[in-house]
Amino acid sequence: MSGKEGLGGFRKRKHDNFPHGQRKEEKENVNPSSALMTSFKSFQLELDTRHDKYERLVKLSRDITIESKRTIFLLHRFTSAPNGEEILNESEVKLDAVRRKIKQVAQELIGEDMYQFHRAISPGLQEYVEAVSFQYFIRTRSLISVEEINKQLIFTAEDREETTNMTSNSHDKEPHTWSLKVTPVDYLLGVADLTGELMRLCISSVGNGDIDTPFELSQFLRQIYDGFTFIGNTGPYEVSKKLYTLKQSLAKVENACYTLKVRGSEIPKHMLADVFSTKTELIDQEEGLS
Repeated sequence: MSGKEGLGGFRKRKHDNFPHGQRKEEKENVNPSSALMTSFKSFQLELDTRHDKYERLVKLSRDITIESKRTIFLLHRFTSAPNGEEILNESEVKLDAVRRKIKQVAQELIGEDMYQFHRAISPGLQEYVEAVSFQYFIRTRSLISVEEINKQLIFTAEDREETTNMTSNSHDKEPHTWSLKVTPVDYLLGVADLTGELMRLCISSVGNGDIDTPFELSQFLRQIYDGFTFIGNTGPYEVSKKLYTLKQSLAKVENACYTLKVRGSEIPKHMLADVFSTKTELIDQEEGLS
């Protein structure tokens, strides 16, 4: 045993040279109104405010995701509903409710850098892009552009309370507007998710006896896939990950079109959807083994 360790066998620590009472007195002597403490209190307040806003945006994004998914589920009834226009009108009401949530996000981001909170709102925006592009495709059989989506996300003060609060804080008489722009990455990710919904639309339309829609969807998905292949590995990592899922959806739709072309006259219409679902399971198993 060395002499430094002493009789007890424990090494004496350096801070033991200072009496405990002296350290306690130093803490008590800290001036809470000093410039250093005031600065740290302001930092604490700023960080707490930012964290609270981030949590509010996460909750709004979750609500946007839920309502957008409900809109997509509603739109899948379009092929089997007797009145398709009624389904589209009901989906527009649901999308208006989603936009009101996005308006709250835009109000939260007033005076803030959106990209500092982008991870909080990105999932909701992607799901909204998927829902609104799905509705647009059913209406027009084409893909909505990011510019048209952003035009729908420009909001004005509609309520009297909002208008009076804003006019009391400023002297100008111009209408107050809020806007939230969907980033190109969120748009691409939403369009990539759209391909899965179009694949399901293809299978359900065949089950309802619609033979023309699968060929139309196959052509449309091929164009989207060609566009994504131009991006390749040069784009964001999330986009390259979605490319595999997009290719899967395209393969399932093309397989359905092949079955319709070759064996469509042999299989009764009410059994076509079962045949496609079986072939889809076989494709998934083959891709899982490869």
